Amino acid sequence: MAETNQAKPVTATTSVQPKKSSNLISWVAPILCIVAGYCIWRFVIGADSGFDQPDKAGGFWPGHKGPKGAFHRIYEGGIIVPLLIGMLLMVIVFAIERFLTIAKALGKGNNSNFIRKVQYHLANKNVDAALAECDKQKGSVGNVMKAGLRRYKEMVSETGLETEQKIAAIQKEVEEATALELPMLQKNLVFLSTIVSTGTLIALLGTVMGMIKSFSNLGEGGGGNASELAIGISEALYNTALGIGTSALALIIYNMLTTRIDSITHGIDESGFTLTQSFASLYK
Repeated sequence: MAETNQAKPVTATTSVQPKKSSNLISWVAPILCIVAGYCIWRFVIGADSGFDQPDKAGGFWPGHKGPKGAFHRIYEGGIIVPLLIGMLLMVIVFAIERFLTIAKALGKGNNSNFIRKVQYHLANKNVDAALAECDKQKGSVGNVMKAGLRRYKEMVSETGLETEQKIAAIQKEVEEATALELPMLQKNLVFLSTIVSTGTLIALLGTVMGMIKSFSNLGEGGGGNASELAIGISEALYNTALGIGTSALALIIYNMLTTRIDSITHGIDESGFTLTQSFASLYK
């Protein structure tokens, strides 16, 4: 009986390699920002020279009296103020880090022009020229397109697969490349979104603590301390102002970053569509 050789299905292995990235900033930056926030509150806002009656032996939380200006009055907002200052510094640090990362991911030039150039080269069956355009782009869209073009080039000379299978292989390669690019763009945005939702709540906690302290002093001293109550309330409201300002800044930056990420995502989706349509047109 004659032996029959059955053709084995061709399984394409991905050429996309996971990117190595350090997560150190995600752990170190929040701690350093909180420490820096305390230092600013204790040694800058709470400097001895800013008060009429400084508590030079106060240690961690000196009981300074008589702030000389509104800036030093923030010190009397309480121990929540350093945390709010630290959150503000976190917004600044992660905003700078994300803007630099996303600027790099955007690459060089306009994504629409880049995709049109790739379409032109593919229409002329010049895959190598299209790959060269990806090297010039140097962004996330270029990286995804380059991964898809490599599979595209392999599928052109592949004879063991149907056209639909080849297109599916290209789509899979694009999806795997996209799955590696997008997490890098969205990394650390969770800190900004968390500050947006919690900044005001933490500020409200500081305000309530200040109000409790003010009314407690009023109850102990009788009606003669009404002026001190007003001063205490104004000091407590510094927490609210700082928290609302921090949350608002975090929200604005978060929306700006997500808008840029959406534009990159749109370019990636368009690049995948371009590859599949160009390959399908070869077999019409």
